[in-house]
Amino acid sequence: MPNPATPDLANLAEQPAIDPKAILRRSLLAARQRLAEQPAQAARMNAQLGARLAQVLAQRQPQCVGFYWPVAGEFDARATLSAWLAQAPGRQAGLPVVTRPAAPLVFHAWQPDTEMQSGRYGIPIPLDGVTVEPDLLLVPCVGFDASRLRLGYGGGYYDRTLAALTPRPVTIGVAFECSRLAALPREPHDIPLDLIVTDSGCY
Repeated sequence: MPNPATPDLANLAEQPAIDPKAILRRSLLAARQRLAEQPAQAARMNAQLGARLAQVLAQRQPQCVGFYWPVAGEFDARATLSAWLAQAPGRQAGLPVVTRPAAPLVFHAWQPDTEMQSGRYGIPIPLDGVTVEPDLLLVPCVGFDASRLRLGYGGGYYDRTLAALTPRPVTIGVAFECSRLAALPREPHDIPLDLIVTDSGCY
C-alpha cells in the first residue's frame, strides 16, 4: 500500500494559536510524529491497535465502515479494513471526502484496489465518486479523554458530519495510547464517541 499522505496540516486546523485546543493539538501531533519515527515501536503499536480494531469490528458487525486515509503518523487502518472486507460478501468501506469547507463529509466507496486521486488538503480520495452510507465510523483522534471526547485537527468536519447523519452511525475513535489526556476542554457542539480503541485498550 502507498505511504500515508502528508497533507498541509496548517490548513486543516482553523483555530487561532492561543486556543487551548490548538496548543494541545501541536503537542500531541509532535509526540505522535516522534513515535512514528521509531520503526520497531511504531510497528508493534500498529499491530496491537489493528488486532483490537479487528475484534471491535467482529463484535459490532457493521455492514459499511467509514474510515480515513492515514496522515501525520496516524494508525493506518487499510490492512484491517481489507481483511474485514474479504471476510464476507456485501461489506462496504468508504473514505471521507470534503465537498466544501463548511459541509459535512460524504463517504466514497473504497476497496484495496480502488484508484485514488488527490483531494482537498492533499489527502487521497477514491477517483470513482460512488457514495456509501456508513453504519460505523472510524474517527481519527489527535487526542481523547476519559469522557470519550475527541480532539481533531480543528476543522470541525466530523462534528458537522455526526450532527447531520441520520441515523447516527456507531463512532469508534482510533488513537495511540500516547494521545490519551485526563480531560479536554469541552464545547457545546462536542459529541462523545461511542468507543475509543488504542494500542493498549478500549474505552
